Amino acid sequence: MTAHSLFFLVAYTVVLIAAGYPLGLYMAKVANAGPIRRLGWLYRLEQLIYRVAGIDPASSMNWSTYALAMLAFNAVGTMFAYVVQRMQQWLPFNPQGFPNISPDSSFNTAISFASNTSWQGYVGETTMSYVTQMLAINGQEFLSAATGVAVGYAVIRGFAARSAAVIGNFWIDLVRATLYVLVPLAAVLAVFLMSEGVIQNFHLYKDVKLIDPVTYQQPRLGPDGQAIKDAKGRPVMATLITKNQTLAMGPVAAEESIKLLSSDGGGFFNANSAHPYENPTPLTNFVEMLAILIIPAAFCFTFGRMVGDMRQGWTVLGVMTVLFVAASLVALHAEQQTNPTIAALGVDQNVSALQVGGNMEGKETRFGVSGSALFSTVTTSASSGAVNAMHDSFMPMGGLMPLALIESAEVVFGGVGSGLYGMLVFALLATFVAGLMIGRTPEYLGKKILAFDMKMIALIILITPMLTLVGTMVAVMTEAGRAGILNPGPHGFSEVLYAYSSTANNNGSAFAGLSANTPFYNVSLGIMMWFGRFAVMVPVLALAGSFAAKTRKAEAEGVIATHGLLFVALLVAAVALVGVLNYIPALALGPVVEHLQLFH
Repeated sequence: MTAHSLFFLVAYTVVLIAAGYPLGLYMAKVANAGPIRRLGWLYRLEQLIYRVAGIDPASSMNWSTYALAMLAFNAVGTMFAYVVQRMQQWLPFNPQGFPNISPDSSFNTAISFASNTSWQGYVGETTMSYVTQMLAINGQEFLSAATGVAVGYAVIRGFAARSAAVIGNFWIDLVRATLYVLVPLAAVLAVFLMSEGVIQNFHLYKDVKLIDPVTYQQPRLGPDGQAIKDAKGRPVMATLITKNQTLAMGPVAAEESIKLLSSDGGGFFNANSAHPYENPTPLTNFVEMLAILIIPAAFCFTFGRMVGDMRQGWTVLGVMTVLFVAASLVALHAEQQTNPTIAALGVDQNVSALQVGGNMEGKETRFGVSGSALFSTVTTSASSGAVNAMHDSFMPMGGLMPLALIESAEVVFGGVGSGLYGMLVFALLATFVAGLMIGRTPEYLGKKILAFDMKMIALIILITPMLTLVGTMVAVMTEAGRAGILNPGPHGFSEVLYAYSSTANNNGSAFAGLSANTPFYNVSLGIMMWFGRFAVMVPVLALAGSFAAKTRKAEAEGVIATHGLLFVALLVAAVALVGVLNYIPALALGPVVEHLQLFH
């Protein structure tokens, strides 16, 4: 571990917490109905939206009505994104003349962005027009993130309520999250990114002359289109010189800003945040990492303020930070090791020299090992699919950390709103276990944890492992699933496991060595994304409704405190053991075996 990596990790963590604190307090104000100081003009716009949409700003919903509104809204958004892709060639802002997108790919992509997953089985710059990127992708990045914020607010109200039958109004939470949080932050970030070189335009793709022409060979073709062969049956090669390159254009800064803030992560370009038009400098790399985790970190302070006890927010943040730092240290250490396979080849001293600073395969030199390995843990700590390096090229243990973070149910900061309520579910589980150990009825924030609550907790914790492991099993047992595996052995299994872990947990990143743009993977991964998002949200809202209805009392004497170092340790253990334990056999078959083979 280098001093540079340690300093980079410490600096990032300190800046993240320092920036998250004021944002969290501001978001607590957004959760309450009414104007915010100095934002009266925005409040008037909010009221206008309610009048046009026919929303009663004074109304509230119980948990089931809230859940139905959430499901209906996202179902309509999914269908809208699907239709836009299927009608692409007839819509404006398509200067490249891209055709309509296939039904299975449209199905996968529509669910991907409506569920805040951002799994991309397509190449954006050669598949989607500008209007498709803006409507089917950008629009859903705002609305799926606003859905997560709304559900996060509803859950916090459930814990904070003294005794209530309602947990808020989904439509009001959706509008306020978008107007007061997501749009302003995205606008500021977009302007910053443009100032650093991220492009924002509607130009035709540009054909530019290369400074250094590229020479390459390919088989010479005959009149019938078949390769010409010599007397020994070998293809006759033709030498070609490429002097020009086509550069994709587009409204990238606008999409880049919300993709990061929303924990969605879908890139305008196929290379995602490794592309210089999305992430041009080390400074943008640092800021983009902050943008990914800023709202999830801020939500901890929002929780503390809304329940009236900031110690609770600091405790949740402390658990997230401990797990994040631990995973980052392992990933940074793993990627700073020399790959013994490359070193043993001895075919290219330049390649071997690149390994002096660590495993540089699949990484951008402008970010290096530290900026790439830390980005990988940031993006998988959140439910974000943004990547600035190819995880498929990481060392086995370097790839294990992103995979384990995803499989922890995305609670190590997690997604926008979803990270907080996911961690609170584990907090309830830890409190229940502690209550059993000391022989007291478990309580959290003055409310007893009863049988219905534990059933919902068990359901929430088991849904994503079931989806992940069943999906992986089907893929490796069927011909259609195995056809997409390009790398044999443990690494190929890791690619399949990563794909289903990423989609079921709404992350969206990939090892990228799996050929997943096929009907089998598009449909199966689409199903994973839908149920991984909404089959979890419904019992979470049921849990919020259950807690809202309970009378909040002062903490009874002898009940374990849900703040402080002891509870932090208990909650870390609950996440590590319960959250990841389901996946240990699968991880042993993939990255663990690959590591042992590499360093045997």
